[in-house]
Amino acid sequence: MARKDIRLALMYRDMWQSSGKYMPRVDQLVRVAEPIINMGCFARVETNGGGFEQINLLYGENPNISVRKWTQPFNDAGIETQMLERGLNGLRMNPVPKDVRKLMFKVKKLQGTDISRSFDGLNNPRNLALSFEYAKEGGMIAQGALSMTVSPVHTVEYFINLAEEFIALGAEEICLKDMAGIARPTSVGKIVKGVRERYPDIVIQYHSHSTPGFSVASALEAARNGVDIIDVGMEPLSWGTGHSDLLTIHAMLRDAGFSVPDINMKAYMQVRTLTQEFVDDFLGYYISPKNREMNSLLIGPGLPGGMMGSLMSDLEQNLISLNSWFEKNNKPVITQDDLLVKLFDEVEYVWPRLGYPPLVTPFSQYVKNVALMNVIQMEKGKERWSMLDENTWNMILGQQGQLLGPLDNDIINLAKMQNRTFFTGDPQELYPDQLDMYRKKMNEKRWSTGQDDEELLEYAMHPTQYEAYKSGEAKQKFEEDVHKKKPEGSSRTY
Repeated sequence: MARKDIRLALMYRDMWQSSGKYMPRVDQLVRVAEPIINMGCFARVETNGGGFEQINLLYGENPNISVRKWTQPFNDAGIETQMLERGLNGLRMNPVPKDVRKLMFKVKKLQGTDISRSFDGLNNPRNLALSFEYAKEGGMIAQGALSMTVSPVHTVEYFINLAEEFIALGAEEICLKDMAGIARPTSVGKIVKGVRERYPDIVIQYHSHSTPGFSVASALEAARNGVDIIDVGMEPLSWGTGHSDLLTIHAMLRDAGFSVPDINMKAYMQVRTLTQEFVDDFLGYYISPKNREMNSLLIGPGLPGGMMGSLMSDLEQNLISLNSWFEKNNKPVITQDDLLVKLFDEVEYVWPRLGYPPLVTPFSQYVKNVALMNVIQMEKGKERWSMLDENTWNMILGQQGQLLGPLDNDIINLAKMQNRTFFTGDPQELYPDQLDMYRKKMNEKRWSTGQDDEELLEYAMHPTQYEAYKSGEAKQKFEEDVHKKKPEGSSRTY
């Protein structure tokens, strides 16, 4: 049931987010859009979503202007644009009120985004029902993403049935979102085949990160079993914690007998050169060299490539603090690699005991945070689980949806000791509508709600960052941070 024609999607947003903290400014994105179009091989480009809007605010720039200017060239060229959204969490890391979620889809479509790739960190269909409904109401294509992971409860049959549930709730396309790249190739093929057999005409898209090395084989298995679209990255940001490179996937598919569009190599080199220019400008200051490497150690803990930038930053900061404690207590210091291995081992320990949440945003961060705090506490002779933060407790207690696996008795007993209550209802009910409140605040501040209420959306979605953007504090802090990282003698301005 394999399709002879395979379409390709460029993950230009995710390439950056998987590599480091930031992505290009709008003036840079507009420059690279035309060469991407001229490459002639992409049916889709991921333009925004995920951390895109928040990153713009951290720059002190307006994300609405960025999305409109960045998507326009692709809209004009007939290339579909897609965004990543987090279901109940919308475009942020914590739950979003229903009215804000609804406005988001309307605004993003009007700004030029065609497809919403919606995923839930717990693969909870109930959390995605409104995403599919609101995306279609706003005029977008509603794509349901299966957050891939490997565990005793995340079987091939589980994912095929999950796709069926998503489609029943209104998903018009299915994506296999292998955020850590740990899904095994044969299983990927079986999942695609199972979905294709049940839904012969539905669009299936495959997305994977290349971190542990499975992604090329998995892409081939997906193609052989009926996938329509494969997501790719490009040098200088492919491989490592990013995605399989366009040239490799293209050559592999051609050799396997699939039809893929020719690549305009002159335009390819322009995109490659511009992307490297953006790295050299300032973005490279926020990209850890470790994120440019593939790492099979991640097969065990299963952490996603998209969070490795923050993970390495966390390790660096905690290592300094931990080694300072060791020195004061006459204990030998450890290296970053020592701490990394301890962290990976602890992730493997805590993950099943926390109910096997798929290791995708934000739950991958929660699991990583628990593991890191456990390691640090135990290194200091303290108890495991003694530093669980409130976000993790919200996940444990069901306030963002039900976990697929059972919780460990130690966690259940700890919740009882702290008089915490488990929640089994619809998480959306815990987060009442807020647009009227934010509209009132904007009126009081004499701030415009913007074209199509797009400024209202940004304020309601990212209130703290939006206020810092409006005051000029965000731009000042960003410029100060870049200045600190700038090599001595550099004359670059930002």
